[in-house]
Amino acid sequence: MSLEMEYDCPECDSTKFWKTAYMEIHLGKKTKWQCNDCGYGFIQINDDITTAEA
Repeated sequence: MSLEMEYDCPECDSTKFWKTAYMEIHLGKKTKWQCNDCGYGFIQINDDITTAEA
């Protein structure tokens, strides 16, 4: 898995997110992502479950 990802930030116009944490949990691979510009963050589990705003 890469250390950065492109995603449209709902708080600013940035599209660069950095991986800030990663761990294995009972649901799968939990990854925390944070916007490079404003600090908006979200959690993603197995690329299926996410706390990001649509």
